[in-house]
Formats: sequence, structure tokens, C-alpha cells
Amino acid sequence: MPILTCKNLSIAYQNKIALKQISFQIHTGDYTCIVGKNGAGKSSLLKGILGLVPIQSGNIIFDEGLKQTEIGYLPQQNHTQQNFPASVFEIVLSGCLNQRGWRPFYTKKEKEKALYNLELLEIIALKNTAFQELSGGQQQRVLMARALCATEKLLILDEPATGLDPIVMQKFYSLLEQLNQKQQLSILMISHDVHTAIKYADKILHLDHKMLFFGNTKDYVKSNIGKLFLKGEAL
Repeated sequence: MPILTCKNLSIAYQNKIALKQISFQIHTGDYTCIVGKNGAGKSSLLKGILGLVPIQSGNIIFDEGLKQTEIGYLPQQNHTQQNFPASVFEIVLSGCLNQRGWRPFYTKKEKEKALYNLELLEIIALKNTAFQELSGGQQQRVLMARALCATEKLLILDEPATGLDPIVMQKFYSLLEQLNQKQQLSILMISHDVHTAIKYADKILHLDHKMLFFGNTKDYVKSNIGKLFLKGEAL
């Protein structure tokens, strides 16, 4: 049973159709990378799934107990995020905000969950450190811990390795692989690096305002669009 199904999904951005007739499914434990040229509608798809932009037509179906408000989301980093005036623990704990609802305070269980994810991502020692004092790699781990506080089923990432140096990037992808394999956390991630995508993902979704490919990574590598894109000829 899929936890997420998109059926004939069309999404507009700035009064233009960004995506048209997109259909695919995400199952528990899937690691799916979205690839495609710049401006192909990749981020619009993620924002449509998250309810951040309206869909023009089609359906988004959540199943297996997953709710739209219970998806972990790691957006592209920007300058405002990097200089956010809060401690590491405060930012990670804010991932429980949707669960808290109208309650004025976080529960003991929610605080324990935040501490658990800090331990999991090996940043517990930074708990009281100001977010703006961290390195880029440390900030990504904090934002990942925050996203994990929001979900136990599906993690959505928008080019999470942008701006990271190669060593930190490798550690980040290894962490994602661990979460996917050991915790069966489903991952849906945009990647600008198709070679990294085929190394880690078991499924590939290739977009160019429409769906050019969706299926297993092994099949993608053998497909015409996959061969062209890997050579840089489909950019």
C-alpha cells in the first residue's frame, strides 16, 4: 500500500503551468530522487504535495496513516535560515509544532523526541548553541533533526546538499541512507546531481514540466532519457 499517491497532478506557478499530468506513488521505505533541468517544476511538485502551492487538477492521496501535516520537510537553505536567531534545541523542537496544535507548551514526550533526534544526528553537544554560529553541514543536520521531529514516515528534501563541501555532503547522504534503510523512512528528494541520485536512490522521477520517467534506478540508467541526462546531453 503506498503512503503517497499523485494522480494526474497539474500545478501552476506564477500563472504558468509548472507541471502537467504527473502520476507516481511512494511506498514505505522508498528512496526516490527527482531529477531534471533547472525550471522543470521539481520544487513546485514538492510544494504542491506539502500544500504550499495550490494544485490545478488531479489528486494527492495520503494513506497508511500519513497526514499532510506529518511530513518532514527540508527546504533549500537560504541566508535568512542561516542567520535565524534561535538555539539548536529550539529549532529542532519546532518540528513538533503541528503536533502541538493549540497547546501553549511542548510536552515532555515532544522534548524527548527532539533530544532523541539530536542524538541520532550526533549534534546533541550543540543543543544550546545558536544556530547562526554553526557551519553549513551542522546547520543541515539541525534542520534534518527538525524535519524528523515532524515525521516518522516521509521525509521531503529540496536539494539538501547545495553549498556543502564534498566531505560533509558524503556524510549527509550516508545519514539519509541510514535513515532510509534502518528506520524504513521514505525519502523524496530533489537532487541536482544525477550521479549521486542513481548511487543512493532506488527510484528516479525525471521531470521536465511533465513526467519523462518514473521507475527503478536500474531501469532509468538503461533508458534513453537516463543515458542522455547522465552524459549531460539532456540538460
